[in-house]
Amino acid sequence: MLLYEGNDVEALDEAVTGEFSPHGLRVGRGEPGPGRFRRLHRRGLALYELRWGVPVEVAAGELPDFYNVHLPLAGAGSVRVAGREVTSPCSIAGPGTTLGMSLAAGSDTLILFLPQAAVDAAVTTQTGEPPAAALRFDPGFADADPAVAAWLATARAFAAFTASPLAARSPLAAAHFEQVLVHGLVDLQPHDHRTALPAHAHPALPRAVRRAMAYCEEHAGEPISVADMAAAARVSPRTLQDRFRAGFGTTPGAYLRRVRLDRVHQDLLRIAGGSASGTVAEVATRWGFTHLSRFAAYYREVYGQPPSRTAGHPFSADRSAENG
Repeated sequence: MLLYEGNDVEALDEAVTGEFSPHGLRVGRGEPGPGRFRRLHRRGLALYELRWGVPVEVAAGELPDFYNVHLPLAGAGSVRVAGREVTSPCSIAGPGTTLGMSLAAGSDTLILFLPQAAVDAAVTTQTGEPPAAALRFDPGFADADPAVAAWLATARAFAAFTASPLAARSPLAAAHFEQVLVHGLVDLQPHDHRTALPAHAHPALPRAVRRAMAYCEEHAGEPISVADMAAAARVSPRTLQDRFRAGFGTTPGAYLRRVRLDRVHQDLLRIAGGSASGTVAEVATRWGFTHLSRFAAYYREVYGQPPSRTAGHPFSADRSAENG
């Protein structure tokens, strides 16, 4: 549905406010170009395409009960979540988090709007009870991670799907698309409730793999090995290797490393937010990474930035954990 198209920035802003929430808007210099605001889908979640047509600064303040995912289509721009600029192109902000944007005149963006209730329901499906508070996601998507890149591609594919005859004739198909996006987001994007999710209980995985995954989650801060994981899984190390590759597409060692990277990432986010203290090296060592330059390379590969930037001090003197 076309909600607005034209050169009147105030009218466009009024349409945007009506769909989202009140926000501050400052228009940059330049002759107004054609702006457009389309609602592509709105049922369990909503999807929009927004082009302002002029340079703008948007200050949304603290978001209420929804998550806002920005997926750039064209043009330049930057996004700030909780006052910090997001370094990755795609971003997410959620309830209680401030959101700001600086967008060039040619910027065109897909905006995925997820109600908090939908995200809470996805968590409840896995844990049996709703989260005590809204999930706080890492604001930047690490699109170097193949699984995250696949989720972002699925979100963009959803935009194409909404314009298809199938979407108009099959609401159930659209609902399945919605579930893929919500559950995929909860499973893939780091957040502050991640350790509460029983990812190891996925029924499609072999029991030995699930037992090994559970062991990793419970003992990630201890000096465990693949042999320890195999013993917990009640199979030989060779069998565990084979079952991980067949059922999970990775190795036991790589899975353990990813769990530990996630724990490091969450600790660094707490440091950045002021609720914890410490250096990158201290956090990395606590979670089993003793070779700091190698750790920094792993971290950058997954999260798309050096660990010191996540911690909020990009010019940290601890260079040993930044260069890899």
